Amino acid sequence: MSQQLSKEYLVQLANEFGTPLYVYHAEKIQEQFNRLQNAFTALQPRFFYACKALTNINILRYIKSIGGSVDCSSVNEALLAVKAGFPSSDILYTSNNIAFEEIETAVQLGVHINIDSLSNLEKFAKKYGHSYPVGIRLRPNIMAGGNLKISTGHESSKFGIPLEQMDRVLALMQEHNLHIRCLQIHTGSEISDPEVFVKGIEVLFGLVNKFPELEVLDLGGGFHVAYKEDDTDANVDLLAQKIAEAIAAYEKNGGKKVQLWFEPGKFLASAAGYFITKVNVIKDTPTITFAGIDTGLNHLIRPMFYGSYHRIENISNPDAEQHVYSVVGNICETDTFATARKLSEIREGDYLVFYNAGAYGFEMASNYNSRFKPAEVLVKDGQAHLIRRRDTLDDLLRNQLEVI
Repeated sequence: MSQQLSKEYLVQLANEFGTPLYVYHAEKIQEQFNRLQNAFTALQPRFFYACKALTNINILRYIKSIGGSVDCSSVNEALLAVKAGFPSSDILYTSNNIAFEEIETAVQLGVHINIDSLSNLEKFAKKYGHSYPVGIRLRPNIMAGGNLKISTGHESSKFGIPLEQMDRVLALMQEHNLHIRCLQIHTGSEISDPEVFVKGIEVLFGLVNKFPELEVLDLGGGFHVAYKEDDTDANVDLLAQKIAEAIAAYEKNGGKKVQLWFEPGKFLASAAGYFITKVNVIKDTPTITFAGIDTGLNHLIRPMFYGSYHRIENISNPDAEQHVYSVVGNICETDTFATARKLSEIREGDYLVFYNAGAYGFEMASNYNSRFKPAEVLVKDGQAHLIRRRDTLDDLLRNQLEVI
């Protein structure tokens, strides 16, 4: 049975901790992690949680407690992972257009490293040679993902070393005796078609023999998550089956055995998150009824940034007659969360919940308009734990220096 917090319990949390409020359900994270592990049992891959989705240290510690590893997009995320108790062998750092000094820090931490540019790969080769195994992120020239803003593997993407520059990668390996252990690709987010991953691994199969010390193929993440009522998550059982078939065919033809790595982020965290808000104002106009809530794009930017959809429910009045609303925020900016959305009758003071708010919700929040960032609560074993307090005015002033 799928793990889900009840509407009544969410109202209780809103009353206890105030709004806006991010709530995360630990057991739902574990459910999603188990789905992946069970689907891929035969292949025994490693799953590195892409923590850019949600980095609260309590979430990181929970991921560790259920057997996950962690994927980091910055050296600060790697430092947080260390703080959360992950050993260096369970931390993966995939750089993206960063200063070489950040990679040097990652080496000092002893974590797995993927490098995504020829420039940094050359610097790495000259400094470390064969002494530190490294992975390279490749751009496979595959278009995939929910939209262009979250598609990362196509031929115009900033991510990864283009396949067309493979000769230069091989030249660096030969010249500096570079120890290349892993080939990584990540084609995008919201991928529902297993053939995207099959196509990606087949691209990597064609390169394996060029790297004598290769041990790992990393297919990234991006598994589709159901946001709309009539949608479903990516079929990870079918995905595992398709990849297993591709690997079997490859090995039958003499291909080298390799370990598989994946980097799920949204797939683990999204459905575990709830964002609870309170209705400040009902504004009727000749054409639209606005439900103005106590948050804005400063707390949940995805709808305005990606055009993403979040299911919204009035948990204070769930069984009332439905009306059409535009749900909008309180920021001095256009911050529309939903347009012409049918919802149970909304009254001022009602609580609305945004579902699938665990990934890239709080993580992309800001203090725009000098608004306080929300509190965060983790529900584990039926108990609610405050894992981040709501901002205060002191937080807005903390790093400001009063010099005049």
